[in-house]
Amino acid sequence: MTECPPKTSAFYLFFLLAFLSAAATVQAQDWVRTGTNLGVAKIRIAAADLKPASIDPLTGGLKSAFDQTLYNDLRYAGIFDVVSKSMIPNTTPGSPQEIDLAQWAADPSDAAYVAFGQISVSSGRVAVQGFLYDTHNTQNPQVLGKQYSDTATVQATREIAHRFADEIIQHLGGVPGIAETKIYFVSQRTASKEIWVMDYDGMNERQLTHLHSIALSPRVSPDNSRVAFSAMGRNGWSIRMFSLDLNRLVAFPAWGDTTLSPAWSSSGDKLAFSSARTGDPEIYTCDASGSGVRRLTAFRGPDVSPVWNPRSNAQIAWVSGRTNLPQIYIMDSDGANVMRMTDGGYASSPSWSPNGQFLAFAWNRSYGPGAPGGEDIYIMDIASKRWTQLTHDSGANDFPSWSPDSRHIVFQRETGGHTEIWMMLADGTDQQQLTHGGGNTMPNWSWK
Repeated sequence: MTECPPKTSAFYLFFLLAFLSAAATVQAQDWVRTGTNLGVAKIRIAAADLKPASIDPLTGGLKSAFDQTLYNDLRYAGIFDVVSKSMIPNTTPGSPQEIDLAQWAADPSDAAYVAFGQISVSSGRVAVQGFLYDTHNTQNPQVLGKQYSDTATVQATREIAHRFADEIIQHLGGVPGIAETKIYFVSQRTASKEIWVMDYDGMNERQLTHLHSIALSPRVSPDNSRVAFSAMGRNGWSIRMFSLDLNRLVAFPAWGDTTLSPAWSSSGDKLAFSSARTGDPEIYTCDASGSGVRRLTAFRGPDVSPVWNPRSNAQIAWVSGRTNLPQIYIMDSDGANVMRMTDGGYASSPSWSPNGQFLAFAWNRSYGPGAPGGEDIYIMDIASKRWTQLTHDSGANDFPSWSPDSRHIVFQRETGGHTEIWMMLADGTDQQQLTHGGGNTMPNWSWK
């Protein structure tokens, strides 16, 4: 984060500039793994390459796209021990009649489950038959049998692989998968900061807004129909609304004051935001249409970055500078029962887990002139205030956002003057870089 004087008069300027621009070791504590459904033994699974079942020249490229996408989806899920491609049998079974389960269950694969199938292309359409078999159930091995069809494009084939992966994750893990979700973010690769979107794995990036100005803090609605964000316009900072259904901006009230950091309730009928309409940034809520504005905070010092408890919508976490340096606080959604969560340093960018149990946030616990501390992502259990550090010695990490399964976190990382979007499991393991170049910040994971 950009450094700023610890004086209240300059503190809000920090937040504006920031928008523009002992716990655990690497092993996460058991309470983190348990609370995020990561504390169970991983399922050993293999993914066979699809068998081509047509001679159309598009078949080979679409098969490769499906094979790689499915493999990565299973690997990123956090619940599987995915068999390396170098350790699977040198066969491509396309149907149940062609698979030898004992071969897949034996060393070196040692797979408990195997995904396989076939792909064909005809008349501009791609068709995939996918199967999931239990290698140790010789009497009734089929767990899944699915058929998919779509236009014969790489992206449509990737979407089929995502759907098949989510089916596998749901059946074997008992939780919805994230392979079909999206990540919204800010990128300045077009010389101005605009809102972009990509698949959860960093593929299929595309630009949404074309304001040729500064757009920040994208927040997608729970029904995936709109993206609220902050933007600089002729009258200063305001909340703007982009319709994903219409692929364009739609009307939303501009109140004429510095208004930042919109956040949706999980019901989709409320927004929380920060506004300086009284001269001091405070937290407000309004209806999804922008009506029914209600002020929640009234204390000297900036209040910014609100986020709802998505499980109940009964609480809001936010960042306040009422004690000088920013700290994370929680209050009821009507502004009552204010409780401070962090105990010092420089804390910002809270994100509430979908299961309502955790807050993720950025924290520099040793903030101050000459201090050796760095900005890292932390996770805190709401009930006990126990916390653990997820990133270590890896640049400045900020703006965490939870996946809808409460088992993954996306965040931004700045190293060497370059900022990119990363993803990790909610215990800090399996960190993966998603973007590569262009200045990418402020990720927000879709609700589903």
